[in-house]
Amino acid sequence: MNLIKKMLVAPATVLALWAVTAQATTDEAIAERLKPVGEVCIQGQECKGVGAVAVAAGAARTADDVIAKYCGACHTPGILGAPKIGDAAAWKARADAKGGIDGILATAISGINAMPPKGTCADCSDDELRAAIQKMSGL
Repeated sequence: MNLIKKMLVAPATVLALWAVTAQATTDEAIAERLKPVGEVCIQGQECKGVGAVAVAAGAARTADDVIAKYCGACHTPGILGAPKIGDAAAWKARADAKGGIDGILATAISGINAMPPKGTCADCSDDELRAAIQKMSGL
């Protein structure tokens, strides 16, 4: 009899948790999940919310933001030969071989070895990448 009780406890617990979750689903939560993800705007007509998007899109990321989100994963530990952040000698050797910061920037934009173009930051501007390289290299 004790074994039967133990076997019934797990399904009963799962059923109870499911019921609580189903109960927690409100009309507001459903409306939030179903709301549109975007809006079509026609030139010459007023479009709500476009100002906030334009401000956010125009804000440049700092070098620290770019490094933290896109560069640090490989350049902090030096994965696959990537020069480590703060290793001035390694960065200087690459800069000398590539023609300075501009050469390193060109390589970062096109990608090198295992590093994809722009180091996975496809929407980074050249200035944002240059600032990140300068910050990581100390050059």
